[in-house]
Amino acid sequence: MSAEPELEGRVAFITGAAHGQGRSIALKLAAAGADIAAFDVAAKIEYPGYGQGTPEELQTLQAEIEALGRRALVFTGDVRDAPAVDAAVAETVAQLDGLDILLNNAGIVAYAAADGMTELEWDSMIDINLKGPFLVGRAAIPHLKASPHAVIVNNSSVMGLRGGNRLSHYVASKHGLTGLTKAWAIELAPHGVRVVSIHPTGVNTPMNDGLAALEGATAQEIAERSAGNLMPGVPWIEPEDVAELVLWLVSDRARYATGAQFVLDAGLLTS
Repeated sequence: MSAEPELEGRVAFITGAAHGQGRSIALKLAAAGADIAAFDVAAKIEYPGYGQGTPEELQTLQAEIEALGRRALVFTGDVRDAPAVDAAVAETVAQLDGLDILLNNAGIVAYAAADGMTELEWDSMIDINLKGPFLVGRAAIPHLKASPHAVIVNNSSVMGLRGGNRLSHYVASKHGLTGLTKAWAIELAPHGVRVVSIHPTGVNTPMNDGLAALEGATAQEIAERSAGNLMPGVPWIEPEDVAELVLWLVSDRARYATGAQFVLDAGLLTS
């Protein structure tokens, strides 16, 4: 008799789910038994100007999750849009019978010099990378409090633990997300809700291509520019590597992990 999948009966809400890390995580959790609500802007936004996910990617994600025998909902929306976030979370709870896992994954990155950065660049970075997780968390937390397996995973970055050249707005947003993680962990522990952050080095996703295009470079050149991974021949890690970490964190195997920062950096932060 085969063992029951470790996330059987649990429901996960994932932002930035159409492609890249979010998509890989959605499929990993679905394969482990979770039902998935996938939320993505699925459109090109004003800043940073490179393409995000697409409606077609959301549709194929839904089909792939359903092919695994799990239920799937997909939502097109911006994490900065509180009414859209509130509606998506409410429909998830109504249609999938609750909420157990929140992955705040939606985010952007771009370079800008401190003395040349526009308010649009600063505000967009902070609003998507930090205010967005707050808005999604605000909507999700009341429902997570009702779950015996509740966990929030905030996808920060190695830049949420260090500084970076021409990345002051990005670094500020990711350090803020790290702080938000710690504050929520303290506040929500009495309710049985775990909160952790993850801090990957560069990840091989379509975002690299968009960032490279803005810089007039190749994705490989961007990776080399920010090189610092100790492991040889590893300019970046793969989305599947991040998904494996998230699977462990949202499972009962990590039942005592809360308030902590989990680094997946191929040695970049080692000093």
